[in-house]
Amino acid sequence: MSLKRRCEHVTEGTNEAGSGTLLNKIYTELYITEGQSEEVDTQHEVRQLERTSKKNIQDTPIKCQDIFKVLSEQQRHIRVVLTNGVAGVGKTFSVQKFSLDWAEGLENQDISLVLPLSWRELNLIRDELHSLLSLLHVFHPTLQKIRAEDLTVWKLLFIFDGLDESRFSLDFKKHRVISDVTQVSSVGVLLVNLIQGNLLPSALIWITSRPAAAYQIPPSCVDRITEVRGFTDSQKEEYFRRRFSDEDLSKRIISHIKASRASTSCV
Repeated sequence: MSLKRRCEHVTEGTNEAGSGTLLNKIYTELYITEGQSEEVDTQHEVRQLERTSKKNIQDTPIKCQDIFKVLSEQQRHIRVVLTNGVAGVGKTFSVQKFSLDWAEGLENQDISLVLPLSWRELNLIRDELHSLLSLLHVFHPTLQKIRAEDLTVWKLLFIFDGLDESRFSLDFKKHRVISDVTQVSSVGVLLVNLIQGNLLPSALIWITSRPAAAYQIPPSCVDRITEVRGFTDSQKEEYFRRRFSDEDLSKRIISHIKASRASTSCV
């Protein structure tokens, strides 16, 4: 299945697989900032979402499509991006939108190949031995004809979505160094070498995670941290207009949200 076909539909709520909605029909730009909230409330993510969704004047907004772009003279090359966000805030939707825009030729066309690999999928082969080349063949069968030399020449983006679901013990201090895409090792060691840059140092890496699991990636390996903060008030309204074709229904929902917002501010 092509990347475009994998990403163009999303499943929400109780929708069955295969009955999803077109992503481009409902997608609304999320409020994403560079850096992250200082507080990580692992017990009450809903409360944290309520706090962080309130736009702070010191926040530095960044668009999803720009996360690998150097935005100031002080910044070095952005190779590894770690995106944090509480459960359900839209991290996976952001990954899908980034991938779909690339597949449709709209954004980040300097990237040769976008390779989504969720931690949930990787867990299934945690105990197997692979080379990076064979790992790609497992999860992306359409790349069976890809050669080792192609991986070293092309500009690749690996997207590891959902670090909080990982069952790997990622050891960044004591591990075997792998620098050849045909070299076989445990999957965990491959991932560590890829993130550290020993393996395919020119490749871009995007990791998404809930805040409480992000500690697994050493800060020294990360060039940029971003945080998905959810929707601003205006973005919430835009989302519901896009999501529901019934205009009266979307208006009622938006009115209810505004009323709830007003009552909350009075507490």
